[in-house]
Amino acid sequence: MPDRRPIIAIPSRFAATTSALRYSAVVTARALADAVYRAGGEPFLMHPVGADEAGDRLAAVDGLLLPGGGDLAPSAYGDATAHESVYDVDAEQDAFDLAAARHALHTGLPTLAICRGLQVVNVALGGRLQQHMEPDHRHLVHPVRVRPGSLLAQVTGTEKVESSCYHHQCASSLGHGLVATAHAEDGTVEAAELAARPSTGAFERAGWFLGVQWHPEDTAATDPVNQRIFDGLVAAAASA
Repeated sequence: MPDRRPIIAIPSRFAATTSALRYSAVVTARALADAVYRAGGEPFLMHPVGADEAGDRLAAVDGLLLPGGGDLAPSAYGDATAHESVYDVDAEQDAFDLAAARHALHTGLPTLAICRGLQVVNVALGGRLQQHMEPDHRHLVHPVRVRPGSLLAQVTGTEKVESSCYHHQCASSLGHGLVATAHAEDGTVEAAELAARPSTGAFERAGWFLGVQWHPEDTAATDPVNQRIFDGLVAAAASA
């Protein structure tokens, strides 16, 4: 561990109301920030505006955590119409998250993508989303099977993770360079990583990347397996 805590950027989310503030707010789930802090990182909450400046602003951090949130606009992945269940779409938030994901992938900035975050990375790499799952994975805790030898297996030390899910969308096709490394029993892709790739091409250099469709922060305080996902990000940021 370096003399200082690695700085982990977490783009905040827009909230129309919060109980402690009189106006609309930009917020981050405390469970996320706590999990990063427990791992030895310094959570840095980024204001998710100014997509054209995302790369310059991320130059000051050691890692990126793309968190959950509302749905991406279906137009971002080529769908002309939105399913009636699509919610909390925000064009400014989408633009910032996509810019941050592209910068991190291009430069090799260590990145953990959670739920919406994985969907953002998938779309940034040309993948598509299923706008609504039936049945969905809201309020669901279930086991996911982890591919042996994957980064997820290395980080968690197991090939089965009890996963707390809250999503009604998932990847319908994976973007360029992504490979599925965990699945639910119904076949849903629950984690994805970057496949081995040549040093030339769309990426400037390889970097640590892990995307999970569930919310490891929900149980990380009491489940060491899910906490290790955050430990892995911070360790990668410390050594990058």
